[in-house]
Amino acid sequence: MVKFFESNYSYDYSFPAVTLAYFLRYPNPYSTHVLSTDVISRTIDAAGRLQTIRIHRKSSRLPSAVLKLLPKSVLGSVSGGKSESYILETSTIDVKEGWMRTESKNLDWTGILSVVEKQEYKRHIPVDEDDDFSVGAGTTGVVTTVTFRSRLGDRLRARATRKGEAASIETDDEPKKSFLASWSKTGIQRSIEAIASRKTENQLGKSKEGMMVVLERMRKGGLVGVLEGMRKDRELYGRNDKMET
Repeated sequence: MVKFFESNYSYDYSFPAVTLAYFLRYPNPYSTHVLSTDVISRTIDAAGRLQTIRIHRKSSRLPSAVLKLLPKSVLGSVSGGKSESYILETSTIDVKEGWMRTESKNLDWTGILSVVEKQEYKRHIPVDEDDDFSVGAGTTGVVTTVTFRSRLGDRLRARATRKGEAASIETDDEPKKSFLASWSKTGIQRSIEAIASRKTENQLGKSKEGMMVVLERMRKGGLVGVLEGMRKDRELYGRNDKMET
């Protein structure tokens, strides 16, 4: 089963400023769960487009409602409902045409839920802003789509069915369905995807706020102001990655 979420937003900042803020958005006061960011690769293709692959390490807290749905054998190592997870982010930016496309997906918990977030940033007017990083040079629109896919229901039902069949062979009785086997796989998937959708909607709001913090720092102090804000946030929230250059 697949569930989609989509949102549209427009930043009152130039395209160069917004794309720079995107790469410098961690840390900020709205992303304290992001522990570190590392660049895996950064290249320029034949068309002059910048392609970047990064990995983010985050502190994740599974919603209590999800924890109640899942057996311990599926959860693995979780302490107090919290664990660390990794997000793979790829991005392509075309400065001349004025667009940037990004994709982020979780590398952990994929057996429970796969979440893929795609964003497309586009330069609005004026089209001749060039390398103007000032906040008053046009606007930048972004469309965000998130796809949720949970195959957990299939896995749990298959496991419960196998256990039921094994028990029936040993006892020569009719196979007894466990709670998970009798629960509709669609119901399990829908429950997990609905919970993830609500959580993602809340996190997207915080992501926008975080971007606005970085853009405001840029408006007041330029790139130096952004880097200084990153340094202070890093000290405050204990991140251990290095500033990107």
